[in-house]
Amino acid sequence: MNISRHVDVIVIGSGAAGLYATLCLPNNLQVALITKDKLKKGASDWAQGGIAAAINPDDSPKLHFQDTLKAGAGLCNRHAVKFLVENATFAIESLVEMGVAFDRKDNKLAMTLEAAHSRPRVLHSADTTGKAIVTTLKEKVLQKSHIQVYEQAYALSLWLNPDTGDCQGLSVLYEGKINWLQASAVILATGGGGQVFAQTTNPKVSTGDGVALAWRGGAILRDLEFVQFHPTALNKTDAPHFLISEAVRGEGAHLIDNYGRRFVFDYHPKGELAPRDVVSRAIYTHLHRTSGDPSHSYVFLDLRPIAAEKIQYRFPNIINKCQRWGIDVFNEPIPVSPAAHYWMGGVAVDINNCTSIRGLYAIGETANTGVHGANRLASNSLLECLVFASQLRHLEVNPVDTMYSPLPEKIVATDWNEEIKQFENIREQLPKVVWEGAGICRTQAGLDGAIAKINAWRGQLASLNISQYILNLTPSQPYRLESPSKEQQLRIAAETLNLLDIGYLILKSAAFRKESRGGHYRLDYPNSFSEWEAHTLLKGEKLWKSDQD
Repeated sequence: MNISRHVDVIVIGSGAAGLYATLCLPNNLQVALITKDKLKKGASDWAQGGIAAAINPDDSPKLHFQDTLKAGAGLCNRHAVKFLVENATFAIESLVEMGVAFDRKDNKLAMTLEAAHSRPRVLHSADTTGKAIVTTLKEKVLQKSHIQVYEQAYALSLWLNPDTGDCQGLSVLYEGKINWLQASAVILATGGGGQVFAQTTNPKVSTGDGVALAWRGGAILRDLEFVQFHPTALNKTDAPHFLISEAVRGEGAHLIDNYGRRFVFDYHPKGELAPRDVVSRAIYTHLHRTSGDPSHSYVFLDLRPIAAEKIQYRFPNIINKCQRWGIDVFNEPIPVSPAAHYWMGGVAVDINNCTSIRGLYAIGETANTGVHGANRLASNSLLECLVFASQLRHLEVNPVDTMYSPLPEKIVATDWNEEIKQFENIREQLPKVVWEGAGICRTQAGLDGAIAKINAWRGQLASLNISQYILNLTPSQPYRLESPSKEQQLRIAAETLNLLDIGYLILKSAAFRKESRGGHYRLDYPNSFSEWEAHTLLKGEKLWKSDQD
């Protein structure tokens, strides 16, 4: 299938944010949905917990607002949070109307209580809520005649107007060709960048592409140092780092080390029921004290203290996932370790999803709307995707200016076989460097060392032919690759460059913030300070501190 040369709107990413954004756009617009994998792949599809909304009679948006601000540790945008919680009911009604099968009790939507919520307000579909939502949204997208879906299509670069700096499309690697696709609006919904860390609950597609594209295009980024680490992700060779919900610990599961000790009590009197970040740091510290390779070591989560019938009822997905990897949760503990889970930082946007570049929008985990502050309140992420995507119902675009006629097709005949080995080697080493430098516990020395290493790699790769090729594509010139292997090599190189950039940006932002707050913890600055109750803003190489919204 040939890719369109001109559309009204391009959406990059097919998680909950991208799918719902696509559905919210006016039906009179021609939309291209670009996804680098199959339509169903993405972090939203893995979300277990649920989606928060204050719709019970004993709850209120005001309480939800207060809980969100408290979790955000002084960095939430109050206006954005107010918008989020007051529009939650509409978002839930929209999903129910589409056919999302949330769990019910006595014919009413069932609610559960999660950490840091003052009321039960988390809707769920067993322990596969994200999958239930994404499956429904995907079906709706495929029914729309004005939406064209391009699977296994990779966005290489933004197409900026050389005179105005506005975004007018992007270059797309698709079916052996690189095309320049024009649009009046480009929406980044590529998810987070968890793959830059050695341990992450994110799927393999989460390589920070949208943030890297925006940064290289000159957009302002915000609060990149804030990364939420989940304390208990499955850690078994060759298995994905499947998230083991903290609801398991809430039901009575124990965290134990190799000797069977409930070691978390050494770090906090509440043990396994301490706040998520405290439990993550306890495991991280314990592994550094007891393991020779803490970035790949693990502790154990023991479900045996929970009645078997309760495990079967509450956690069927966890049971099945563990069984798939040879773990019988009824008779043996699960090997787990902390893992990068959610990135609070991202491309700075306003309440209408606008970035600092005209024509460029961002949504979901790619964006920083300000609702999460320094630490996301559980189950607010799916809600954020939906509420802010709903703003796109009002998007107005001008007709695409087609004055840029494509140049003749150019054949790519460069041999990249030797160069690609350097990319693969660096990509393998990068996650460990970022994990040790900007993981759960950070220090100036660790950050500086990781920055120096990544800068050396960036310099090494920048001079290679394949890097020059990616960074110097001629706008409007289509390129044809000689073979499928060339297409795969180009994607490996592009993703590695993106990962190097976001690793560098996270490290730089973390070194800039001389305090600990929310998802950013520094051993050399363990306290929070009022003068740092401000956002970290970044454009190009410039970092600066902004007053709170």
